[in-house]
Amino acid sequence: MAGVEQIEVDSGEAGMRLDRWFKTHYPGLGFGQLQKLLRTGQVRVDGGRAKADTRVQPGQTIRVPPLDVDRKGGGPTTMRTIRDQGDAEVLSQMLIHEDPKVFVFNKPAGLAVQGGSGVSRHVDGMLEAWRNKKGEKPRLVHRLDRDTSGVLVVARTRLAAMRLAESFRARETKKIYWALVKGVPKKAEDRISTWLVREPTPDGDRVRVAKHGEPDADHAISHYRVVEQAGMQLSWLHMEPFTGRTHQLRVHAAHIKCPIIGDPKYFEADQNWELPGGMQNRLHLHARRIIIPHPDGGKVDVTAPMPPHMQQSWNLLGFDEALGEADL
Repeated sequence: MAGVEQIEVDSGEAGMRLDRWFKTHYPGLGFGQLQKLLRTGQVRVDGGRAKADTRVQPGQTIRVPPLDVDRKGGGPTTMRTIRDQGDAEVLSQMLIHEDPKVFVFNKPAGLAVQGGSGVSRHVDGMLEAWRNKKGEKPRLVHRLDRDTSGVLVVARTRLAAMRLAESFRARETKKIYWALVKGVPKKAEDRISTWLVREPTPDGDRVRVAKHGEPDADHAISHYRVVEQAGMQLSWLHMEPFTGRTHQLRVHAAHIKCPIIGDPKYFEADQNWELPGGMQNRLHLHARRIIIPHPDGGKVDVTAPMPPHMQQSWNLLGFDEALGEADL
C-alpha cells in the first residue's frame, strides 16, 4: 500500500472488534504487528487512539498506515456512503418491493422523506431520478420522521397515489413499528389515547399532549405490547398507530414514561441513567411492516429489516427477533 488510508466502517460491521475488522480486511496482518501499530498510535478511529477490543460503528473512519500486506478483495479503498452515491443508486439499494403500481423502500435512519429547513437531500427529491418514460415522477403517499427507519410506500402513477392515499385516510392500512424504550410499561399491552398539539420551537416542531378542546389539538390513538425486556431497564415494544399524527409514537412512548432510546426531542431520564455500553444513541424506532390495499386489488404486505444500530442493540440485549415475528 502506497500511503495512509482513511477507511469508513460499513453498516454491516456494527459492533465489530477492531482487531476482527483488521483480520477481515487485512488477513495477512499479524496480531503482534497490529498491536504495535495500535500502541504507537498509527491506527486510529475517528482520529483517536484505539485498542484491539474497541468496537467500531458504521460511519466511523479508521486510519490505516502503510502496510506490507494487501487489502482483501482489492478495489476501492474507501466505503461509499449515501452521500457518495447517485440518487438512482441509493433508491435501488433501498428498494424492497416493486410492482407496476407500487414501490416500497426501506428508508435508512437520517434520510429525510421531504425537504425542509437544513435538508439538502431527501427521498422526494431523489425520486426525480426515477421518472418513467412518460415523465411521471413516483409520488409519496405517507411520511416517516427523518430519524425513523423502515417501510416507505411510494406510488408509481397518479391514480395509484390517489388510491393509496385514500387507504391511509380511511385507516385501512396496518402499520407495525418496533421500538426500544427506557424502562418497562406498567401494562404489558395497552391502548394509548390522547390529544396532541404541534408547536414550533427554535429546534423545530415539537408535539405535546394536550387537553381535549385545545385549539389545533388532534386525537391520537396508539396500541402497544411488550415483546421482550432487559430487566427493568429497557423493553422492546411492538407499536401500532391507529391515527397518523406527527411524532405520535414518540410522544405516546414518552407519555407512558417509557421514552424511545435515542429520541433527541422526547427522551428524558434522571442523571443516574446511562445508555448501556456498546449501544448507539440514535433513535430506536423502526417501521417494521406495512399492510395496505393494493391499487389493483389484493394487499401489499412488506417487512423491512432493522437498521444496523437497532440490530446491534438487539444483539447486545439478546433479544430474539423471532418473538416479534409471531404476529407479522
